[in-house]
Amino acid sequence: MSSTKRWILVTGATAGIGYSTAEMFAKNGDNIIITGRREDKLKELADKLQKDYNVEVIYYAFDIKLKSEVLKFVDEIKSKNITPDLLVNNAGLSRGLDKIQDASIDDWEEMIDTNIKGLLYITRLVVEMMVKVDKGHIINLGSIAAYQPYTGGSVYNATKFAVRAISDAINLDLVDTKIRVTAVHPGMVDTEFSTVRFGGDKDRANSVYNGIDTLTADDIADIIFYVASLPERVNVQHIMVTPTQQRSINAINRNNIFK
Repeated sequence: MSSTKRWILVTGATAGIGYSTAEMFAKNGDNIIITGRREDKLKELADKLQKDYNVEVIYYAFDIKLKSEVLKFVDEIKSKNITPDLLVNNAGLSRGLDKIQDASIDDWEEMIDTNIKGLLYITRLVVEMMVKVDKGHIINLGSIAAYQPYTGGSVYNATKFAVRAISDAINLDLVDTKIRVTAVHPGMVDTEFSTVRFGGDKDRANSVYNGIDTLTADDIADIIFYVASLPERVNVQHIMVTPTQQRSINAINRNNIFK
């Protein structure tokens, strides 16, 4: 499979930031590889991108926290002679908002396995491919939680602090290459994030965003596209972005001033 277009690999593309990011790059003529756990959603997105933007789209349904599945996926793209030009590590989640003494250990393990280990598995294998051609870009989705811990967020905070540290360390590892590494750290974005955190409780999830003109998935996709489109000499290492009504984890104005 050959093409002069870039190949953009987006994990966690079935909804939210991942979905918007895949569409943003397809709209601009890039070929897309999308991954996630929900095969029906991936197929739906792949069909849409191919129809609307006339680009090649490959989708793979697997759970990124399973190392064997990540290895199988990377072998598949290698068999197609594809080295991603950009890896967007978007797959991630939060579970619960309980204090340390009440939290679920199963929830902790899911967050650690997905947000840290899954990111590491796929990054390790894709960066190896990029180094061979001395070209590529890694964009990791972090969070404002990578800088500011909050009550009930102990393990989620830890996973996003880890994403921030991993991004810094990879930048150092790759200093002798042309491969760039960026971490994007959003504040409040109205996606499925809180619904997943609260086990599908949409009322509780919606209450998180009451009175706030939040960031959208498209806002973050715009930022990712901008960073990835800068000249090769430019390496944006970190970006933190919040709604105007949010200046930190807890400094929030809920007066609905933009609606």
